[in-house]
Amino acid sequence: MKNRLMWALALLIIAGSPAAAQDGLLLVVNKSDNTLSFIDMPRGVEVATVETGHAPHEVAISPEGRWAYVTDYGTGPDPGNTVTIVDVAARSRVGTIDLGEHTRPHGVVVTDDGSLWVTTEGSSHVLKIDPTTRAVVLEAETGQRVTHMVVAAGRDRVYTANIGSGTVTAIDATTGDVVAQIATGAGAEGIALAPDGRHVYVTNRSAGTLSRIAVAGDSVTGTLEVGAFPIRVEVLPDGSRALVSNAEANELAVVNLGTWTVERRIPVGDVPVGIQIKPGGSVAYVANTRADKVSVVDLDTWAVVDELTAGDEPDGMAWVGDPR
Repeated sequence: MKNRLMWALALLIIAGSPAAAQDGLLLVVNKSDNTLSFIDMPRGVEVATVETGHAPHEVAISPEGRWAYVTDYGTGPDPGNTVTIVDVAARSRVGTIDLGEHTRPHGVVVTDDGSLWVTTEGSSHVLKIDPTTRAVVLEAETGQRVTHMVVAAGRDRVYTANIGSGTVTAIDATTGDVVAQIATGAGAEGIALAPDGRHVYVTNRSAGTLSRIAVAGDSVTGTLEVGAFPIRVEVLPDGSRALVSNAEANELAVVNLGTWTVERRIPVGDVPVGIQIKPGGSVAYVANTRADKVSVVDLDTWAVVDELTAGDEPDGMAWVGDPR
């Protein structure tokens, strides 16, 4: 009886451990395959592939983890105007959201109330979508060129990076009004919100810099040279560091946000773009678009420890607990 009690206790400890709680699915968008890959972690095995619309770019997960939303960007001669809805548990495509005249959807984020925010490069808008009715409920025109990635600062404010204008647009999430146009640097593309919601970080790919924007005041409070063609940025859950993918240097730059310095550079694969940090902050995944591989970076040792295979030209990624 004693042995059985000890074994049951051990199982409870394992089930409640951070490592066990973090097992789940890495979802990877494959631009040239028109698919979304489901990679089972920690095994690192692709367990499903779901067809999306034409040339998808980014993916976001609903708060409860039931749905994945993929922006179907399209290509030059064939611009997209839809968002694919994927049932995560069933691992199947269950519908699309038609954006009408708004073409080239790219950045996507879901707020905690389930609302979907999508950027459209073709019409220079940020759209608020009700995924239940699959309807656009708010249209915010940025007035900028190549409106690309988006983050939501709570339910009151959204920010989008505009590559062609080198700016970040702050938008009132209730009215859709533009609150501020913030100049950051040439090629403003990647964007991330600090965990405490106080700062927005932006990669300026042509300038080779990272900008820090204070949400209170919507002003740039720091600019840092980070490397060749910085294209995405993500912030660790503890807010201590930012990870920047330098696409032309084939590296992941680690920025200490306290000292505002590049702390180290980690070689990854060919043309790194998308970054996904695992819950808890122990691992980061980096999509190397030209290599068709995803690097697995240990954030304790700051080293690449594995390489995953998804599809052709992996880019945007998301993490979700496996609902099965």
